[in-house]
Amino acid sequence: MTGPEATWLYAVTSADVADAGVPAGLTGVADEPVRVVEGGGLAAVVGSVPRSDFDERALREHLEDLRWLERAARAHHRVIDAAAGRRHVVPLRFATLYHDDERVRAMLVERQADFAAALRRVAGRTEWGVKAYVDPRAFLPDPAEDAAEGGGRPGAAYLARRRTQRQEQETAHLRATERAEEVHATLAELAVATAEHPPQDAALAAYEGWMVLNNSYLVPDERTDAFAAAVTALGERFPEVGLELSGPWPPYSFTALPRPEVEEP
Repeated sequence: MTGPEATWLYAVTSADVADAGVPAGLTGVADEPVRVVEGGGLAAVVGSVPRSDFDERALREHLEDLRWLERAARAHHRVIDAAAGRRHVVPLRFATLYHDDERVRAMLVERQADFAAALRRVAGRTEWGVKAYVDPRAFLPDPAEDAAEGGGRPGAAYLARRRTQRQEQETAHLRATERAEEVHATLAELAVATAEHPPQDAALAAYEGWMVLNNSYLVPDERTDAFAAAVTALGERFPEVGLELSGPWPPYSFTALPRPEVEEP
């Protein structure tokens, strides 16, 4: 790279494990080599990016380019994932930029207590994701019940069906949600913290039916096998619910800090 550079932050970890370094050849959002900046007993995993391509105007244009955004987001996660494979980390939000390394060091000193507390919270623990999908038809009322409401007369049965049509969807969703809550309650017993996320858009996530659970669980490492076994057992217990276990993930859901003041690069 040539010209002035800004510093892009990926994650923060403890300086006492920073000597583990970063994997050789690892590059970031601008294909830049990734490195470590230390300060306040902490270490930030960073990369230097050209200011001309990441100032406020340029970055705003990039964020409107879905192809660029997807590639950069994947690179951002790739660096965090690689760092998390060597140490406990606090992942930083996409597009956290500082003017230079000295500003990063000052930020680490200023926010040392916040980062240290977050690192203690995830030490010896890993984030796992669980999604639950259902076919709404599996939770709809029995059609025989609707026929009974009509008293056997076609006209009455039709009117009864019309009266209950909207209620059926509500009832089905309530039943499916109750089943998802049973799944969550069992898994939460094995975790030290949980985080609920809204259902993903069906078109973007490419699934059919309803996503009735999209949660993250912070699980002690010694319970990982038990947690995975519980997901399998719940899938067998509730065959009408499709369960999807994902992970291990860097602890995105459990290390959120107030966003640091992001500078104009």
